[in-house]
Amino acid sequence: MLGDAQQAEVWYEKANKAQYPDPITYYYIGEALKEQGKYSEAIVSYNKFKEKKPGDMKADAGIAACTQAQKWKDDPSRYSVDPEVLLNTQQWDWATGYADKKNEDLVFSSSRPAATGTETEQHIGESFNDLFFSSRDKLGKWSEPVKLPIQVNTPAHEAAPVFNAKRTVMYFTRCEMDKKKQFGCDIWMSKKVGSNYSEPEKLVLAPERAKEDSVSITVGHPALSADDLTLVFASNMAGNHRNKDLYQVKLDKDGKPTGKVTSLGSAINTPKDEVFPFLRQDGTLYFSTDGRPGMGGMDIFRAAKTGESWSEPENMKFPINSSMDDVAICFEGTEERGFFTSNRPGGKGQMDIWRFYMPNLEFALQGTVYNKSTNSPMPGVTITVAGTDGSNYTALTDENGGFKFAENGKDRFIKENTTYSIQASMDKFLVVKDQITTVGLNESTTFVKEYFLQPTGEGTIRLPEVQYAIDSYEILDAGKDSLEFLYNVLVDNPTITIELQAHTDSRKTRKYKGGNQELSQLRAQSCVNYLVTRGIDPVRMTPKGYGPSVPRITDAEYAKMATKEEKEAAHQKNRRTEMKVLTYDYVPKESQVPQTPVPQN
Repeated sequence: MLGDAQQAEVWYEKANKAQYPDPITYYYIGEALKEQGKYSEAIVSYNKFKEKKPGDMKADAGIAACTQAQKWKDDPSRYSVDPEVLLNTQQWDWATGYADKKNEDLVFSSSRPAATGTETEQHIGESFNDLFFSSRDKLGKWSEPVKLPIQVNTPAHEAAPVFNAKRTVMYFTRCEMDKKKQFGCDIWMSKKVGSNYSEPEKLVLAPERAKEDSVSITVGHPALSADDLTLVFASNMAGNHRNKDLYQVKLDKDGKPTGKVTSLGSAINTPKDEVFPFLRQDGTLYFSTDGRPGMGGMDIFRAAKTGESWSEPENMKFPINSSMDDVAICFEGTEERGFFTSNRPGGKGQMDIWRFYMPNLEFALQGTVYNKSTNSPMPGVTITVAGTDGSNYTALTDENGGFKFAENGKDRFIKENTTYSIQASMDKFLVVKDQITTVGLNESTTFVKEYFLQPTGEGTIRLPEVQYAIDSYEILDAGKDSLEFLYNVLVDNPTITIELQAHTDSRKTRKYKGGNQELSQLRAQSCVNYLVTRGIDPVRMTPKGYGPSVPRITDAEYAKMATKEEKEAAHQKNRRTEMKVLTYDYVPKESQVPQTPVPQN
């Protein structure tokens, strides 16, 4: 209960050695081990409890939490966390709030010796906290923290600040004392003018309570919506004075409560504690709780805004969360960075301020371009990369045919959540197009590509098979799919004109007076006709039928084949469609240029 899991483990072990009869000690040892991050040992202790008390299922939740927590540690999120050394002391340093629009001024809670309050906080055994101010310079270094003025800091306990959008009003928690008797906490507000603050005003949020009983009801941990019209806070006002829930209330134009205080309900609240809410600009709610499966102690959760409520809370996992207490997260505007509070190892004191940020994903594109006919690397090829974010980059391949798009000064060429069209082009070679996307990727990635450019000045270029019915020039559906390849070639290379060549095997046709020569001409024309329907200018295409006159496999080679299957395959190789580039200077009319689809995110 004191939050000292290490000593808890020691003394429960001593209870076992003293033959304490209730096996609940094994359950609590499991809890203590879990809070120290000793997950495998905790599972052993939980299982001992189950063996000794098989009808009690409470250890199952601990076992499941340990198993999940270990998976989170083994596969951490992308966040990076470090203690904020210049702000932390051996005392409590926690619960930050940005005090200026540039997010360079920070107000936080601390029980360091400079604090005004000399009394001891009954729960944590530390001196009362005050609110301190520090400013960050251009190099990211924080100034020596100074205490806020006496209007804000009193001999009482002040903590957990939050500022409105204009940074003109600060809300914070104050827990008052009278004759060394500690009362419950309330939320106060103070107007900020320059570095000065007005006399704070208490917000009436809790039910009316008698002063002698005021310690039993507490209100604190204010959070503001982006429009400053909703205040979310933690309180035990529901009647269960041991556990806190999250509540909300509307604020008027002066920032004061108006209307009824309402609970955030069972979608957020549990039978245990929900504390330290924070609202991001998109309405996402962050808070800490020990009432949901976590890594041990208090964990930070987030819940997306859905209409007037929030979605199922999601654990922020390791390394934001640890086996210890992790609370009071605060984001720097819309950036994926900010601060939270933790008593995990690595800090200076009881509770410390930890900074966190999401490192940028680093993407790169690199590759090599080859001559498709010779397989030799091609220097001087133009590589163009165009992104859906409007970016456009060009480079030439080096003497080894290589290219790379990685660092772009302090920026990157290839960025997150973007799709890129890639084109490799060179005179007298067919253009090659490709596409990559970083949309949905959550790991840094280098895309490695190889492109083979087809030379166009070395005779014919073989195309995918265009299929016809026997003794027919009607293109089958499978043939239309093949012609899409040629369509893309003509779209990607808009200045070329071609001869479309059709060939037959040597077997005679029965339908056409002109024989295979006529059939091949009709087949070539049918390809042209199809491409015209797809928007290609007929001027760019010359159909030419060659009949069986240019076989790939001669009749003499065919005669030596032994099996029917082998012979049929030979006929199929001879029945082919090819193209030859005739000119490179066709000037397309704008209305006739088919548009390659633009990649969309």
